[in-house]
Amino acid sequence: MHRPEDRFDVVIVGGGIAGFSLALDLAEQVRVCVLAKGADGDTNTRWAQGGIAAVLGDDDSFDAHVEDTLVAGAGLCREEEVRRIVEAGPAAIAELLARGVSLDKADDGGLQLTREGGHSARRIAHAHDHTGLAIQDALGQRVREHGNIELREHHLAVDLITRAKVARGRGVGQPGGRDDRVLGVYALDVAAAEVHAIAAPVVVLATGGAGRCYLYTSNPGGATGDGVAMAYRAGARVANMEFFQFHPTALYHPERKNFLVSEALRGEGGILRTADGDAFMARYHPLQDLAPRDIVARAIDRELKTRGDASVYLDMTHLPPDFLVERFPTIHRACMEVEIDMRRQPIPVVPAAHYMCGGVQVDADCRTTISGLLAIGEVSCSGLHGANRLASNSLLEAAVQARRAAATATALLEQGARAPHLDVPSWDVGEASSPDERVLMNQAWDEIRRLMWNYVGIVRSNRRLIRAKRRLELIYGEVREEYWRFFVSPETVELRNLATVAQLIVDSALIRQESRGLHFSLDYPDTDDDNWRHDTVLRRPLSD
Repeated sequence: MHRPEDRFDVVIVGGGIAGFSLALDLAEQVRVCVLAKGADGDTNTRWAQGGIAAVLGDDDSFDAHVEDTLVAGAGLCREEEVRRIVEAGPAAIAELLARGVSLDKADDGGLQLTREGGHSARRIAHAHDHTGLAIQDALGQRVREHGNIELREHHLAVDLITRAKVARGRGVGQPGGRDDRVLGVYALDVAAAEVHAIAAPVVVLATGGAGRCYLYTSNPGGATGDGVAMAYRAGARVANMEFFQFHPTALYHPERKNFLVSEALRGEGGILRTADGDAFMARYHPLQDLAPRDIVARAIDRELKTRGDASVYLDMTHLPPDFLVERFPTIHRACMEVEIDMRRQPIPVVPAAHYMCGGVQVDADCRTTISGLLAIGEVSCSGLHGANRLASNSLLEAAVQARRAAATATALLEQGARAPHLDVPSWDVGEASSPDERVLMNQAWDEIRRLMWNYVGIVRSNRRLIRAKRRLELIYGEVREEYWRFFVSPETVELRNLATVAQLIVDSALIRQESRGLHFSLDYPDTDDDNWRHDTVLRRPLSD
């Protein structure tokens, strides 16, 4: 049995721009619960610096934005989905403004726009260099004020509850079958150290990405691929996990790990240089420092490996000092804290894992292959990003998908999903006990992230991937054993998910025998449109 407060019409897992926008879109009609891993919006959204892309200028067009996205996506974007999202961009910006998001204004009263790599026009709306924070805070305030939204912070989704999962507990059932449907979510209340079953006929994954799979990342600590791992275990299809975007420029300094140096700096004229001052990007792409991210990241990786240097440098010293401080206050402040003054000296930078272009496969209405289960934002694979995401299209996708998912969820409820909730079983601790030591889990966490960085990074080879696969199979077996042996904790849940997603990335990379977008293989250096211009789709036949 469940407490009345554990039954909702819709449960949203994730509290970034996608989850919060969806909650606000739905809350006038249905009762919504939002599960957030942390508090105060510690999400990928919060740490997004550059901005949100949309066609807002007179010198821009939907066709141009579509074309830029398709070029960056290297042949794997779904053009109809790209166009739908791009054309919905201006309305998405207007909705954010109406919800209290403050974006920088130009002298004429319109929005101030900047340009980033791969874009043919200035179309990036921003709030200085902390756009994500502005969005997170504004939407978070509206969510907290709404009486029909229950925000449960410090609640970590452990697993999806599906009809097949319940049936399998009784000795029958197959995950992800045609008649399978979601029934709710098991969620860990971190403060109480208790797992609750939260019943809902519609569950929406808005859990963000999985940058913590890698040793060096721009992502916050919670980016452990939870949504992809849960959906995969439940039998949903995931796609294109080999395409993991490495942001070319993260600050290289031991005291400021995981700090992103926005692409907007290059959009405003920043120049990448080697330690001896060589502006090397002219050798790699006609757009030089404004080339797409995959090109820039591989160029930096090659320069570092060839020269043996620890970092390259982003030079802003030729731009007006006052402009730099006003336009990039967050980055300027962070650099000054480690005694780097970008007005007078170049910023040392290296690539870092940044964005998961693959994810849970969804259709145009954000539906996964499990009835009642939707996915939006970075956790989804919608066809917008293809083999490489165009800068600042991520916040755009999340905002647009939220509106679309709201319509889908409402339709599902109207079609009868809101009819009497099927009962779901309470969490069963079985014979679990308290862990006697943490060293095994800590070792697994460190080993996964290190081997993913060394073997499954910007440049790959079959030899490295096979070695990674072999090690990950062993690690996952150890992690799985620890997960079922002890009471669940945030550490065990996240590590289980991290190990799952790491395996999906490796398996997908081994399948794709070509180089395309973010997947570059030394064994298959050419792009092969005849055989590989399609998604890499994985589906697990049996749940963990």
